[in-house]
Amino acid sequence: MLDIGYSLSRRFPDPPQTDYRSADVHALRHDLFCGDVYLADTEKDTEVSTAWGWVPVLDFAWALCDIVEQLDQDPRGSRSSHSQYAELDFTESSDRMLFERRFGWVDIEADWMPPEEDPLTFSHRLLRREARDFLHDLIADLIDMHEDLADNPVIWTLQSRFPRVPA
Repeated sequence: MLDIGYSLSRRFPDPPQTDYRSADVHALRHDLFCGDVYLADTEKDTEVSTAWGWVPVLDFAWALCDIVEQLDQDPRGSRSSHSQYAELDFTESSDRMLFERRFGWVDIEADWMPPEEDPLTFSHRLLRREARDFLHDLIADLIDMHEDLADNPVIWTLQSRFPRVPA
């Protein structure tokens, strides 16, 4: 089972004067909602996580949804034997999270993982559903903290671009 989660940082709070209703894409993706993120395989009790405190969690959720779609470019889908690659780079460092899809399975690893550690492996279908659920759950949490965010057109567009996927 895949679990995707986050924690917001107390060391890097959002500026108190932030107008969440009119925050632009750059602010939403790079300047606000900093913390840490993780992807975990709950059956194997393994995870890939950050521990830096400065990762923009909304950007992570957004980028993860983009990556899942990028990994689905081959028209043969889960029948494709050709590997498809994507990476999520963290803009404040040289660290990357790496994704490889083959035969409908996605391996996830990170530059900072020990070389002897196996990558996390999930079906592409599960990763898509969980990434979108994570995005929508995160947005709901952020709106609970900052009600004006619900009126931001960038958030509306993001939610419509990546709707929840039925189980």
